[in-house]
Amino acid sequence: MRLTEHELTVALHGAAKTAASGRRGLIRRTPDPDAWEALGKYQRYQLLSGLADQVLPVLAALPDVETPVGERPRFTDAQVKAAVEEVGTSGVGGRLRRTAEVAARVALVQAAIAHLPPRQDPDALLPPEE
Repeated sequence: MRLTEHELTVALHGAAKTAASGRRGLIRRTPDPDAWEALGKYQRYQLLSGLADQVLPVLAALPDVETPVGERPRFTDAQVKAAVEEVGTSGVGGRLRRTAEVAARVALVQAAIAHLPPRQDPDALLPPEE
């Protein structure tokens, strides 16, 4: 899928905020929306760096879909899972561990897709000709 740098950045930040909201404490029943703000700059960098290696290759491997202007790209669960499997996993562990790793990465990529901004008309972004 062809995504702009801005779209990839917004998607990655959305996935990081989603991941941060669920990782505070040993047992978290409800997400903590303030968890991102509680992280320091270096902790945010570490989280974004780790997620970038997992999310960005999968977003690039997603199939091209027609997206009307003003809407977000939509992908089926099967398309996301196929892209995750195409990119591959760590390959460490048995079948159950790999299945869990694929499921976790699919959920992470779906969180990133949910945060993609609506598509803009590229002609509207150009300055008017004189």
